[in-house]
Amino acid sequence: MKVTIKDVAKAANVSVATVSRVINNLGGYSEETKRQVLKVIEELGYEPNAVARGLVSRRTKTIALIVPDLTSTLAMELLKGVEQGAHKQGISVILCNTESQGIKTMDYLKLLNEKRIDGIIYASNELELEYYEYIKKMNVPLVLLATQSNRFPVPFVKVNDRSAAYSAVSFLIKKGHRKIGMISAGEEDPIAGVPRIEGYMMAMKDHGLPVNENWLVRTKGFFFEDGKEGFFRLINQEPDITAVFAGSDDMAVGVLSAANRLGIKVPADLSLIGYDNLKIAEMVVPTLTTVAQPLVEMGEKAADMVIEMLETGEIVESLYLPHKIIERQSVIDISTAK
Repeated sequence: MKVTIKDVAKAANVSVATVSRVINNLGGYSEETKRQVLKVIEELGYEPNAVARGLVSRRTKTIALIVPDLTSTLAMELLKGVEQGAHKQGISVILCNTESQGIKTMDYLKLLNEKRIDGIIYASNELELEYYEYIKKMNVPLVLLATQSNRFPVPFVKVNDRSAAYSAVSFLIKKGHRKIGMISAGEEDPIAGVPRIEGYMMAMKDHGLPVNENWLVRTKGFFFEDGKEGFFRLINQEPDITAVFAGSDDMAVGVLSAANRLGIKVPADLSLIGYDNLKIAEMVVPTLTTVAQPLVEMGEKAADMVIEMLETGEIVESLYLPHKIIERQSVIDISTAK
């Protein structure tokens, strides 16, 4: 059986992308890694495919990142990671801002097809049938970033939203909170909104706490205004809550703004935890406790996955990356309060 680039990667304990960089002398690896890869190539008798070796020169050396909102700090962190991963391979990144518009998304896809893009990383809203079918006709690798599809067999890299939300609520419970509200996008966002709400509900039930609909506010999106307006609704429905889990850091900042307007002090009167660990979480007062997604790493992994699919012609496995709680000043422990 012919030795493949994946065989070399496995034997050398490196990624397919790293083997490709060594073969094409692109850099981005240590001398020790290079020696190990070349040693395995010699031992296995691997002969790089002429087409694969000519990949860099015969393609456009560009991949596209499609995002729904260019003003989002989250999108910029993802872009940073994608650019880092692509740059190591000598590949450029084209950024497409759809503004969550279907027509604009299709316009970008048609343009990318005309430009003979090498691959697409989709970090926008839910992958629609129209987009999926068009990209299939383009015959280029597609990877979903910070999202996934329940309808189509497309590899993705993201955090497990349900598990991360469960961790956030469990953290608040360990701090003594029992009346915990949540503000998040809901059924209109089945990929991120629904599982985060499910994680909230699971944590409450597993800790023997009620799931009170008055404690849950579903919004259209994960933006500042959604958090702000959502908190006004939440505090009107249930003024006795002691903590809020916001579905994103942008929403959490909206909650801070609304609480300040109402004279509610965070964390003295209300503890608050966000989701994402964006730069703004360290800039607000008080600094925001949040669930950290490794956004830059996620972007870099997505670029690696697209490039591996280009090299091998095979679909890669999806990746869930770990989350963690970043504790700052917006949550206090009330379990010891008298």
